[in-house]
Formats: sequence, structure tokens, C-alpha cells
Amino acid sequence: MGSFKGQLCLCDWRYRAKRTQIDTRIKSFLKADIVNQDDAILQETRRQLIEYFEHKRKVFELPILLAGSEYQQQVWNALLKVPFGKTSTYLELAKAIENEKSMRAVGAANGANAIAIIIPCHRILGKNGDLIGYAGGLTVKAKLLELENDLFN
Repeated sequence: MGSFKGQLCLCDWRYRAKRTQIDTRIKSFLKADIVNQDDAILQETRRQLIEYFEHKRKVFELPILLAGSEYQQQVWNALLKVPFGKTSTYLELAKAIENEKSMRAVGAANGANAIAIIIPCHRILGKNGDLIGYAGGLTVKAKLLELENDLFN
């Protein structure tokens, strides 16, 4: 996890293929180096994630800093609108940003999301409802969707 000036900018899978690219993008975007330290926003993020996994939280209430291109930020903001316990598709996400022909670019922006779970890219499925593309792995994606479907039911 990482924060910058009191905002969460990184909550990513440690051992994912694009992790180095994401760290480089964030450092470049913020014009800052990564420093290992804890702070209030990271502590609050951990608290809210624990509540999520303990079936006590549906919505995250954290200040978020989206470190990416304008297009990536547009996609990530659209992801934030996919409701808890619901899923969407890459096509629906492309339509939500009013660019229906940009499904591949939406997929790339989805894959570049550095704030996993909180920005719910796990809620995006293939056009036939298939589990595809998740940095944490498809098993984790399935478990997150299962958790959200079972939560508070």
C-alpha cells in the first residue's frame, strides 16, 4: 500500500506481473520516490479492508489519488460506480465512459488499476460473464465476487 499527501495511491497485489510498471507510473506521476513507512491513511485502509473481509463493509470511505492518465482515471472513476455485489462487463464500462469502441483500452486501464478491491476492477467480467483478467488471479477474483454476493444476504 502507498499514500501521498493523505490520499491512498496504491493498494495492489505484491506479486503481479505489472507491479514494476505500476510503481514506475505512480512515482513518475507523483514525482516522488517510494518510501517504506506507515501513516494514518494506510492504517485506515487496512482497517476498512479488514471490515470488508469480515463482512462488515460494503463501501470504502477513503481519500483516493488516481495516479494515471486522464483516460485511466476516467475508467477508474467508472469502476467506482459499479455497485457492491454487482458485476459489469468491459463493454458496459466502455459505454459508461461514452466510448463504446474502446473495450481493449478499457481492459488495459482496468488492468493498470493500482488500488485493487477499493477500486473494484474485480467486478468486471467478459461479455459472456466469464471471469477474465485479474491481477490477483482468477481464483481471487472469484472469491471476491463470492464474498460480495454472500455479504449481508
